Amino acid sequence: MVEGGDSVDTDERPPSQAVVEAVAEAEDVRPTDLAPPEYESLHAVVDPAALDALFADRSNNTRRPRGTVSFRFCDFDVTVDRDGRVTLEEPTEQAE
Repeated sequence: MVEGGDSVDTDERPPSQAVVEAVAEAEDVRPTDLAPPEYESLHAVVDPAALDALFADRSNNTRRPRGTVSFRFCDFDVTVDRDGRVTLEEPTEQAE
C-alpha cells in the first residue's frame, strides 16, 4: 500500500487512466478489477472526460502553465498535476 504518498508518471496516458492504474497498483489489483461493487467507480467522484480535458493542451496547442486537482478516490487522496503525475496518499486519521 502507499505510505507517505506515492507518485506515478503517466507517460502521456490520459489522467483518468493514470489515476485508475495508480490506484490499482497501490491496491495490488489489475486496473480492470478496480470496479464496483468492491471498488467505487471513478465516475462517482470525478468526471473522467473533464479531468482529461483539464490537463489537455489548449486549442492553440500550447501547454497549460500549471495546475493540480485533488480528490478522494478508493480511500486515497489523489492529486494529479499538469505534468500528468499522479500522487496517492492514504488519509491520516484525525483525532476526535
